[in-house]
Amino acid sequence: MNDSAIDQKPQTNSIISGAQLLIHLLEEQGVTHVAGIPGGANLPMYDALTSSSIKHVLARHEQGAGFIAQGMARVSGEAHVCFASSGPGATNLVTAVADAKMDSIPLIAITGQVSQTMIGTDAFQEIDTFGLMLPITKHNWLVRSAEELLEVIPHAFEVALSGRPGPVSIDIPKDVQNELINFRPKSIDSTDVKAPCSALDENDIREMLAIIKNAHKPILMIGGGIIYSDACDDLKVFAETLDIPAVQTFMGLGVLSNEHPLSLGMLGMHGAPFTNLVLEECDLVVGLGVRFDDRATGKVSDFCPRAKFVHVDIDRSEIDKVISSMYSIHADVGDVLRAANNSLQHVTRPLWRQRIEKLKESHPLRLDGDDDLFRPYGAIKTIASMVDDSANITTDVGQHQMWVAQAYPFTRPRQWISSGGLGTMGFGLPTAIGMALAQPDITTLCFSGDGSFMMNIQELATLAEENLNVKVIILNNNHLGLVRQQQTLFYKKNLSAVKFQQGVDFAMAAKSMGVNGMNLGQVDNPHKQLTKALREPGPWVIDIPISETEMVFPMVAPGGSNRDMIHGEEQ
Repeated sequence: MNDSAIDQKPQTNSIISGAQLLIHLLEEQGVTHVAGIPGGANLPMYDALTSSSIKHVLARHEQGAGFIAQGMARVSGEAHVCFASSGPGATNLVTAVADAKMDSIPLIAITGQVSQTMIGTDAFQEIDTFGLMLPITKHNWLVRSAEELLEVIPHAFEVALSGRPGPVSIDIPKDVQNELINFRPKSIDSTDVKAPCSALDENDIREMLAIIKNAHKPILMIGGGIIYSDACDDLKVFAETLDIPAVQTFMGLGVLSNEHPLSLGMLGMHGAPFTNLVLEECDLVVGLGVRFDDRATGKVSDFCPRAKFVHVDIDRSEIDKVISSMYSIHADVGDVLRAANNSLQHVTRPLWRQRIEKLKESHPLRLDGDDDLFRPYGAIKTIASMVDDSANITTDVGQHQMWVAQAYPFTRPRQWISSGGLGTMGFGLPTAIGMALAQPDITTLCFSGDGSFMMNIQELATLAEENLNVKVIILNNNHLGLVRQQQTLFYKKNLSAVKFQQGVDFAMAAKSMGVNGMNLGQVDNPHKQLTKALREPGPWVIDIPISETEMVFPMVAPGGSNRDMIHGEEQ
């Protein structure tokens, strides 16, 4: 332990540094883990960490640190922290922060900065972190004194978690970290940072329910806001009592179990044919905690052409931003559902349900090759059958992401973790590490593609150090698969810069960094070896070779209407 570090929690009127105060305030917020990388501008923070109960996770890249913190936040619903130094440390962190902003994840990004007297001089490793973070955070701070930390840190957690969750950034100059302060705990009134939300009006609830009652073919469109509001059980009661089928956005998968009779699965670009066709016929869409993303709606002017829209969201800026609603409620969707459930009467919609069943039968989601371990759906279905429902699932970004979204049998909220809005390749492995840190007793499955996995492969060393129960499954076609698919479908098969001329032995790469690895195409009994890898404790990388000609269908062309789905048989 560093002799300069404090040996106990700071006492009232004790003299401590700004860095020691920062660590103490993080402990007060319940922080148990911080992921990061030390550098010149944040070394005082790391010096203070040596006497802290907070466990530091040493990432191999700052983007990895940001995604590790995201993984902890996404499975727990709590705010989690990452550290980076100034300059390139901060710029490396930007992608993870932007990803958190798009998907409403409570991330606390704390960066070191050059001393205040050097700001603006182009000092070594100086960058305008405040300016960089401004458009990709809910709020950010450049801390000017150690005293400010007493307010900034509690406020940062409030901002990240209140209203629509999201990331915040705190940039702390090195002189502030080293500044000595007479520690005086303060009682912080943070009510002013809570996102203002209209008080629920009983008339709003009555009006919404009246609109639903008058609809003949209503559909619920449910998204990540339901999960963030801890309202999945309330949503289930609402849907079942009013007998309304529900489509789920990419971020809303798991709100309803795949097996629930009212679940119509994922809508949009890679949704089931019957799901998108149901939306063509519905007369009312009730959007609950959704932002009507373009990957869900397709061409907005053609989305649900016969329907009116009701929209409930905690973020006022999302209401009427993409879709004009006939009625909207600016409020926490959980509060709205709980208030509505207090006055519901059971409704049945036999004709609408019968019509939906006919569409399911005539336009099903085809999972071709789901009995073949070396085809995408077969690999996913086989792996799902070998683990129990407690397993957490994450992915990188690409074809494999959509195959998993379509085929994995999700049963609960926060089981499915993936990069939605930003679509960040390299997301999967470090996020899986964070998920396993937050819930070490649960198996974490990370589905990846060979292109995505290379983006943050260095975090295998972090995984080995932490010895977490993470299983990485690489669906390996030696291509940038989704780019290849779009070039095939929309660019006259002009395949440009999508084939990796130099392949990677991922099993050997994993072993070189201390993680078990195997190529399933090179073992004598693939099913037996796969079962062994999935069921024994500890990390594994499992490389499954697949054909580069595999595609994810159905698919809506970018900018196209959801009704104009492209099916595999058309190729």
